[in-house]
Amino acid sequence: MNNKPTYISRDGLEKLRAELDEMVNVRRAEVANRIAEAKEHGDISENAEYEDAKNEQAFIERSEEHTSELQSH
Repeated sequence: MNNKPTYISRDGLEKLRAELDEMVNVRRAEVANRIAEAKEHGDISENAEYEDAKNEQAFIERSEEHTSELQSH
């Protein structure tokens, strides 16, 4: 992990906050719905839609963590 400070403008901070809000309040719910729909198709071990949705969920979670970390400094 980088211990150097990250400097960000007010505009940049607002963009990060908007991005985090979008991820938490919109994309997370969309992905959860996609996962639920994919599960309804039966065996998830060979379900590409399920795998894709789970990968996107992991990406969103990592992005949320990174964005939250940037805001906290």
